[in-house]
Amino acid sequence: MRVLGMDYGSTTLGISISDEAQILASPIETIKFKTKEDLFLKIDEYFQKYKIETVVLGNPINLDGSISKRSEETFLFKEELEQRYNVSILLEDERLTTVIVNNMLIENNTRRDARKKVVDKLAATVILQGYLDRKCKNGK
Repeated sequence: MRVLGMDYGSTTLGISISDEAQILASPIETIKFKTKEDLFLKIDEYFQKYKIETVVLGNPINLDGSISKRSEETFLFKEELEQRYNVSILLEDERLTTVIVNNMLIENNTRRDARKKVVDKLAATVILQGYLDRKCKNGK
């Protein structure tokens, strides 16, 4: 069984996936979407291709820990995922993941246009890897 990582935005969704041992997260893609139905049709492909046990969804709370407008939209997306896929959807604090990823890419001299193409899927990977690391450390 695998775990899917997601970084949900208003027009993009970064996707990452774990290996079957649930130790390592790998980036898959950044989905650009116009409608939720288009987005869900693309997510359906991952549920058909892999045995997804859990989804780890980034929760963009504010730096002070309060709920952001984007976080409220993420809660609604979480409910839609739960209804559609009937799997456990876990919210993972994603504060600064995009900043961390952008800084890593800048340090590696990645051009701005190239960063835009990969930042969401890499943020999803950071989100998922954080969850997997804690899960492995806690022995669950």
